[in-house]
Amino acid sequence: MNRQSEAPIGVYDTGVGGLSVLGALTALLPAESFYYVADGANCPYGDREPDEIVRLALGVSEHLAGAGCKAIVVACNTISATALPALRAQLAIPIVGMVPAVKPAVALTRTGVIGVLATTATVRGALYLDVLERFAQNARVISQPCPGLVDLIEAGKLESQEAVDLLQRCLAPIVEAGADVVVLGCSHYPFARHQIARLLGPGVEIIEPSGAIARQTQRVLEREGLLSHEGHRASVSYATSGDTDAFDEAVYRLVARRPKAQGLRWEHGRLEAIAVPAGTERSAAVRNV
Repeated sequence: MNRQSEAPIGVYDTGVGGLSVLGALTALLPAESFYYVADGANCPYGDREPDEIVRLALGVSEHLAGAGCKAIVVACNTISATALPALRAQLAIPIVGMVPAVKPAVALTRTGVIGVLATTATVRGALYLDVLERFAQNARVISQPCPGLVDLIEAGKLESQEAVDLLQRCLAPIVEAGADVVVLGCSHYPFARHQIARLLGPGVEIIEPSGAIARQTQRVLEREGLLSHEGHRASVSYATSGDTDAFDEAVYRLVARRPKAQGLRWEHGRLEAIAVPAGTERSAAVRNV
């Protein structure tokens, strides 16, 4: 038996947005274990400079590899658009990234206009620009940053007037252009899908990529001979470099699960686990993987 196949898959996001991808992964790959890490101390990444995003992404990904993960799913468009080449050059394990679903959106549109709601870093990233060049030659793409939406989702303020006002401002150029397909280009945004659909109105298709990312992860694991066997006892562990209680509450609000995440801290450009006093209930995620 290939013992490496029983190792966990690392899932990396800046905060809780990657839970949308984790849900698709656990549904498609129930025999796999997962180690979810949120860099809450630096969330969000969307308006950071590319060099800083690469530095942070390398630090988190090296932590995941060091924890024994057999592959990493970068459950964040911002990180994927900015740092995937650097991560793949640095790490020996497979890395699955995300790009906004422009190709399927172009195939679906009837008006020839699609909208992409994303972070600032995603829409200026080389990976996204390459996707537009390859797949959107015959469509008009409205690339719309939505700064601040990630913060509101993390804070549990999706139903607030502030969130409504922000979404109305960000969606207005897409609506005015006549887009009939809108791509959610950030893993946080599916949690605002209901609010976005209400503001877009009927007749607009909304696409988010979590299912496609899960299927690509399955293909990569099959190719590398790393799929876990069906009888494997799967588990999911969580850790964050931010406030663990705030992270646990955010997870509960979004997916009704209380993870009891392990605390992490940045030390000299690396993520280290914070020791948990004996007798506490908080799970030591790094130890579990």
